[in-house]
Amino acid sequence: MALLEAKTTSTFTDTTPTTTSVFSKGDFAVEFIKVAETSNSSSSSPPKPLLIATPTAKGSYPVVLFLHGFYLRNYFYKDLLHHISSHGIILVAPQLYEYVPPSGTEEIDSAAKVTNWLQEGLQPKLPENVRADLTKLGLAGHSRGGKAAFALALGKAETSLSLKFSVLLGIDPVAGLNKGCRTKPHILTYNPRSFDLSIPVTVIGTGLGSEQKNCLSPPCAPEGLNHEEFFNECKPPCAYFVAKDYGHMDMLDDNPPGAIGELSSCMCKNGTGPRDPMRRSVGGIVVAFLRAYLEADEKDLAAIVGDPSLAPVTLEPVEFIPASKSSLIT
Repeated sequence: MALLEAKTTSTFTDTTPTTTSVFSKGDFAVEFIKVAETSNSSSSSPPKPLLIATPTAKGSYPVVLFLHGFYLRNYFYKDLLHHISSHGIILVAPQLYEYVPPSGTEEIDSAAKVTNWLQEGLQPKLPENVRADLTKLGLAGHSRGGKAAFALALGKAETSLSLKFSVLLGIDPVAGLNKGCRTKPHILTYNPRSFDLSIPVTVIGTGLGSEQKNCLSPPCAPEGLNHEEFFNECKPPCAYFVAKDYGHMDMLDDNPPGAIGELSSCMCKNGTGPRDPMRRSVGGIVVAFLRAYLEADEKDLAAIVGDPSLAPVTLEPVEFIPASKSSLIT
């Protein structure tokens, strides 16, 4: 597959910047807000518990729905969410289930219900003078949550007709343990550019996700079900970044708490270095992609594609396929 060769392709102009600040924390102070699920059927009550990361300064900000990985907790991603939000973005991270993971179909249905809640329920939960701009709505997910994000974008669960996702981001997405054990609904077709999506997509993968940590643990992101195949099935415009020396859980916080946190640290092969560079790299790519397609500001994404060494970790391969040969933004 030529599109997945270890090379960088770009159609950006020679005015591409040589530096970018997206890999550092942004200028916005960030507040975390916990919103509990209740039995109250009012529009103010979310269908699932939420962790919201929001700028506190007066303004109107894009919104991203962020779906956690298999058996993980939304608060395991606080450092990553903080990094992204500090650049002027509201993130809504539902806890889609607690101790017994549901079927993939039920998980996607839950994500759809949270999406539908956003229109009436999100604004009252935000700080005074902070406005959620739902005309700029992104969808992101990690691991099985990445697969759920793709499924939701592909219409595998019903969402409000008045809400439209503008961008999609998969962070080391995984569709199952192996091809014989895939989570439903099955969305991978193994046909290039087959996803029926009309929005820009970025896929961020890990170089170690397809490797076993030990002889007792299967790979957390097995070949044929991981980032490579997800990207291969994306239509332009789409981008692809692989953190070569990092593993499937290395974008989580350091030492996530509790038994599940300990389990998350020992089941997958991890990079040998600290996690902070990985979180900053993932967060920076997310910010750059959102700016390019939600704000029509392509300079940061152009900088990263043009010179992947700007990132705190080694990105290899890097691919960008524009919607047209002449421009990033369409």
